[in-house]
Amino acid sequence: MPESDAANDLALLIRAAKAAGKIARGFTGPEARRWDKADGAGPVTEADLAVNTALESDLRGARPHYGWLSEESEDGTERLTSERVFIIDPIDGTRSFIEGSRAWAHSLAIAEGGRVTAGVVYLPMMDKLYAAAEGQGATLNGVPLSVTARGQMDGASVIGAKANYVAEHWRGTVPNFQREYRPSLAYRLSLVAEGRFDVMMTLRATWEWDVAAGDVILREAGALTSDRRGAGLRFNNPGAQVDGLVAANPGLHGQIIDALA
Repeated sequence: MPESDAANDLALLIRAAKAAGKIARGFTGPEARRWDKADGAGPVTEADLAVNTALESDLRGARPHYGWLSEESEDGTERLTSERVFIIDPIDGTRSFIEGSRAWAHSLAIAEGGRVTAGVVYLPMMDKLYAAAEGQGATLNGVPLSVTARGQMDGASVIGAKANYVAEHWRGTVPNFQREYRPSLAYRLSLVAEGRFDVMMTLRATWEWDVAAGDVILREAGALTSDRRGAGLRFNNPGAQVDGLVAANPGLHGQIIDALA
């Protein structure tokens, strides 16, 4: 993708994310109508759907030839033949939204040929907008981001769920990590890009819309990202999932992949 295309796509995502934030803030999380999705897929609220409708109208209106993959839209096969595709989570951290927490985000990305080229993670209640386009660096509210330079796995700060530390995932004993957690997966990825934590891991099959924007933000901040086996991430898959995600600076990333079972 030419640099000008990536920059224009990023500008579009930033505008759309800010508009989504205004819509979402118009709802009160604990009072918003909510229901549970089928097959234990988690809760959804009227705010998720309102944001999704607005994003699809705005983004597809601006780029009608791009495919569409969103957590809150019925999926189909048309996107698989699209050169470029939007990958969207209208509200990442819906449970936090319902609880009235501030730690939820809009996660917006564009992928071309399976690789994310532009992405935005916006937390409207915290006024934090993480953004990146390939070859242009990553920023938080316009300030450049960089991952940590930590060289040792022992004592590294890892942000992720408890399931990551189950012994069966590791070749030997579970490493001595400093463990942290945040409910929004997109926010966790962004915090590593910001240098607040050393590593982000999720070791189970992961929906693309949760991690696509964070992938490019991390890479542009200097991280290496991969699936749980160390293979490069590819997006716009038929099943809309990647095989987990590990992100850290390149040296630390290699140590973790070597230690995983």
